[in-house]
Order: sequence, then C-alpha cells, then structure tokens
Amino acid sequence: MSTATKTGPVPYRKLRFDSIADLNRELDQIAELDATGRLRTSGNWTAGQIMAHLAAWIEYGYDGYPLKSPPWFIRWILRLRLPKMLASGMPRGVKIPGIPGGTIGAEDMPTDQGIARLRKAFQRLERGEQAAHDSPAFGKMSHDDRIRLNLRHAELHLGYLNES
Repeated sequence: MSTATKTGPVPYRKLRFDSIADLNRELDQIAELDATGRLRTSGNWTAGQIMAHLAAWIEYGYDGYPLKSPPWFIRWILRLRLPKMLASGMPRGVKIPGIPGGTIGAEDMPTDQGIARLRKAFQRLERGEQAAHDSPAFGKMSHDDRIRLNLRHAELHLGYLNES
C-alpha cells in the first residue's frame, strides 16, 4: 500500500452510496483488495485510519463529541449547506480550524479492524438507534439525515482507496 504526498493531484474515485447496503458492498471489495495485497491509498491516511475516522464520527453521536461547537454564525452557515451536502456529497480538503491535522478520530489500525469498527458503527444507525448528541456543526438532525450524512462522509474518504 502506498501513500501519496500532500502535494499534487491524487487518484480519487467518485463514489455514491444510496444505502448502508451499498456501503457494505464497497467494504467487502476493500476487504478483498486488502486481503490480496492490492489495496492502495492515494491520500495521506492509511485505510485503517480512514475506517477509524469514519467510525469515530458515527460513534461521537452516541458517545459524545470531543470538540466544542463552532461559533453560532458558522453553525448557521453549515446548517444552510447541509441539504446540498446530503444530496451531492461533502467537499474534499475541509479542515476543522484549530485542530491539529484538521480533524479527529483518525487513529491508525489494521484495515480489517477498521472495517469491523465501521460496520459496527453503521449497524447502530441501521438498527435505528437514536443518537444521544447533536452534531456540533449541524445541530439536531433527523435519523435519516444522520445516516445520509455519514454515507456522504464515507463516500468522501473511501474515494481515496484504490486497487493497485
């Protein structure tokens, strides 16, 4: 598995998940590529970091977010942008100001463990388990919107995983 540097264009796959089942099929393919040594990343994270990051942001809705909400006017702008993100996807390259590395929850782990953690997180959503904490960026969200937002988040990051 190779990792690209932070400069220059990197291979990126545009993905679209209409359901958690779609995501699980993609995770099956990623697991197969990893098991056969054909998985590579074109971004700055390992596949395990990507899976951990995606899982962490779902888990935060249940267990609590380890960061404070941005100022109200930023939340207001983000809330206005939410419908477009839910429909069209999340933009690449966005960083949370004041956070080293621009985000949290990207601890490295083996790919198979990361996939298992991500599947477990999405199972909580699939079972209809209601989040205990509002999004620090978007506030209160419906359960369906929370699922869609996490699918858009997965599309964003899994697009950096490719077959070598």
